[in-house]
Amino acid sequence: MSKNIAVVIQEDPRKTHRPVEALRIALGLASGSHTTTVVLLGEAVRLLGNEIDDILDVEILEKYLPTIEHLGIPFILQDAPDPLSVRDEFSIKRENDATISSFVRSMDCVLVF
Repeated sequence: MSKNIAVVIQEDPRKTHRPVEALRIALGLASGSHTTTVVLLGEAVRLLGNEIDDILDVEILEKYLPTIEHLGIPFILQDAPDPLSVRDEFSIKRENDATISSFVRSMDCVLVF
């Protein structure tokens, strides 16, 4: 039975390997029958940024991004006063904290990194 899954990434990809690993996990979930959405909070938005050279495991990230784009995995980004510029080839929505919270609570399963 397919489930609605949210992968919430809140860690800074310049300081830990976990955000890139979380994207890998999201990619695996999305390639099955599950409906998977990735929520990027705070500095995790850098995963989709134009400037990714300072991200840990950038070579792994660059390998996964084309497949994520091809599958059309949706992203929800935390709305910010000065939003970081992100690539426009991904399915992206910016939402406020209340909307993100409501969305996450509505999921069958949530993985938080």
